[in-house]
Amino acid sequence: MQLTFMGDREIVPIMKSANERENFSQRLQQALKNAHYSPDSPTRLAREFNVRFDGRPITVHAARKWLVGEAIPTQEKLRMIARWLGVPAEWLRFGGAECDAAAVEGVAAPSRFESADVKLIADLQRLDEHHRQIAREFIRMLVRANYQK
Repeated sequence: MQLTFMGDREIVPIMKSANERENFSQRLQQALKNAHYSPDSPTRLAREFNVRFDGRPITVHAARKWLVGEAIPTQEKLRMIARWLGVPAEWLRFGGAECDAAAVEGVAAPSRFESADVKLIADLQRLDEHHRQIAREFIRMLVRANYQK
């Protein structure tokens, strides 16, 4: 049972059926496969999720629960997973005949970055504007030099 807070103090229990969690798990695993990630590694799922998510990081245990159908992530986390894996958030959460796994395979996924690339981008965003501009120009020089080889 998941508890949802309504207003300042009211707690409303929300029951999610085992079937609903299992179906989410199957869609998550399919989306991971389509994005060339292993659906069998909660450690990798947690690591890849955490480098992309601005909120509180998840544990490997939470990622395992998503993968085995014991839990469904919050809407905010689900939206981030969908963006990362290049699938519609509604499909990832609820499924549906109009967007089954075969259709998802055809969805154009955004560019994929390795964990180190995502961390580098986050580091770049923490720099002041002057140093960001220097870093951008340095990267452009490296790209030009690479193409001239």
